[in-house]
Amino acid sequence: MGHLVEYIQSDIWARFQKLRGHKCTYICAADAHGTPIMIKAREEGITPEELVARVSKEQHEDLQAFGVAFDNFYTTHSEENEQLVSRMFVALREAGHIYTKTIEQAFDEQEKMFLPDRFVRGTCPRCKSEDQYGDACEVCGATYTPNDLIDPISVLSGSKPVWKESEHYFFRLSAFDERLRKWIASANLHQNITSKLEEWFAAGLRDWDISRDAPYFGFLIPGTTDKYFYVWLDAPMGYVASFLNLCNRTDDLDFDEYWMPGHDTEVYHFVGKDIVYFHTLFWPAVLEGSGFRQPDSVFAHGFLTVNGKKMSKSRGTFIKGRTYLDNLNPSYLRYYYAAKLGPGMDDIDLNLEDFVARVNSDLVGKLVNIASRCAGFISKRFDGQLSVALDDPALFAEFAAESETIAEHYERREYSKAMRIVMSLADKANRYIENRKPWVMVRNADQADAVQAACTQGLNMFRTLMIYLTPVIPAVAADSQALFREDPWMWDAATTPLLAHSISRYKPLLTRVEQSQVDKMVEESKQPDTTSTESSGPAEITIDDFRKVDMRIARISKAEPVEGADKLVRLTLDLGEESREVFAGIKDAYSLEQLEGRLVIAVANLEPRKMRFGVSQGMVLATGPGGEDIFLLSADEGAKPGMRVT
Repeated sequence: MGHLVEYIQSDIWARFQKLRGHKCTYICAADAHGTPIMIKAREEGITPEELVARVSKEQHEDLQAFGVAFDNFYTTHSEENEQLVSRMFVALREAGHIYTKTIEQAFDEQEKMFLPDRFVRGTCPRCKSEDQYGDACEVCGATYTPNDLIDPISVLSGSKPVWKESEHYFFRLSAFDERLRKWIASANLHQNITSKLEEWFAAGLRDWDISRDAPYFGFLIPGTTDKYFYVWLDAPMGYVASFLNLCNRTDDLDFDEYWMPGHDTEVYHFVGKDIVYFHTLFWPAVLEGSGFRQPDSVFAHGFLTVNGKKMSKSRGTFIKGRTYLDNLNPSYLRYYYAAKLGPGMDDIDLNLEDFVARVNSDLVGKLVNIASRCAGFISKRFDGQLSVALDDPALFAEFAAESETIAEHYERREYSKAMRIVMSLADKANRYIENRKPWVMVRNADQADAVQAACTQGLNMFRTLMIYLTPVIPAVAADSQALFREDPWMWDAATTPLLAHSISRYKPLLTRVEQSQVDKMVEESKQPDTTSTESSGPAEITIDDFRKVDMRIARISKAEPVEGADKLVRLTLDLGEESREVFAGIKDAYSLEQLEGRLVIAVANLEPRKMRFGVSQGMVLATGPGGEDIFLLSADEGAKPGMRVT
């Protein structure tokens, strides 16, 4: 379900571009290479090629069921990709961007193999967070090599790796500082990304190891017998290769127009925030250094939580796409994600209770309710014929007037804003129908024309909303087109009413979500969570444990922004006889002005925590699910800073 965020986000954007009449090609490829694939295939007793073919087929089938409509879905394990990545490597080497160096590398003596960075875990050398990957810390964002880790272990065997020498190929990323800055300035990246990039530039760009030792599932580096391209060199090129594969099968596309410099075509990448480093530093540098064009921009999304927490197998919230499809309509999820998604890297939460309520309220109670209340009258009383004029042209004009605003939101990937406008218009349409009451007017034969005009008005408002929602819920849009007996819509059709036109008999477009369906999906997803150290609930403590917490009244004397942080603010707390600096993740809930001078409750004996932005010397207490819904625990004005809370 987490992976689907990216696929649905990008599919909505591609569908919108096509709906606007643009020539847009939407391509993807199943990642096929690397040690994890090799290990998994070995466990199953099959070849890596057999494994990736099976998984790729299953993945594509699931994506199609969710309405994700690629123009080409391919694999990174292809002849086209091997040709392109070899061509890239040779160009980089001839330009002096590749060199070899003997390095020490983690080696698992039990498994008899060199370990990829992510197969080594240990304590982060910067922030001292435990159980971090061998290439980057998920807590503070530091990047490093496995031999920088404290107390490293092999993920495969649990043993401590030894370090062996091996000759590797390196890409001179450090030489691309200015060229990357120039690309970044032109790429119109989101502020979340540019802030992160500034941190990496300040730390200094490090050359990239682009080779791996045998055994490894991937492409051999030209001229070698036991060195393979690191997956992060050939995987991004695999998407380019997917485009080449499509070009080879159609006369409508020219590869060089999209992937060589000097053309007016546009290329965009949709990625998760965890791989921004690769796609905004490593990959653009490699492309430029080898003579390919760079992307016009890179769009990154955040992670998915379920019910406000990391997905859990034991709780049944580690939900697979196929499990969802076995229980629920994919249009529900597409709309719910769209209603949450913005252009930045903020995480989104799939709250299952809110999911049921929002789908039933918005899609069923508001949207399809418009058609269901009007279409029956047109079919039964007027032989399916819409009237020759609208009942309220000015009201329809309000719907048409939102066309460009909604289009701008789609273009900028501000889907949640677009959904709010659409549902606000749906409310207007329902109020109109409620006021006109065609079910009452139809009892009076003299008002037949008024009934036809009112229902024509309602159906045209519904039709306009469905055109606006076509990128989000394409299956419902297709059924709506069938209702109106129209060919696939283009965006401009939303602003022109459909009059004196014969429609089909109405068939239900969507039904309500039942809580029992969601409960069944969660139950089917439950399994022992062997990958998580998370317990099924909070551990019990004694009253003596609780008494150890020293809670004090504190006044926020200063509240400051934290450069480069999405959610943190820096608070200076007055605890009476001393002052403390605390970092709090409450940026979305409070303005700095609201915080300064406020009396709060702070934990005064919490062990200081070293963070990327400084040292946090305590904690302020709050409640709420997060985001904008965080509520600080406050004290009455009669309280004094430093007083103990009992």
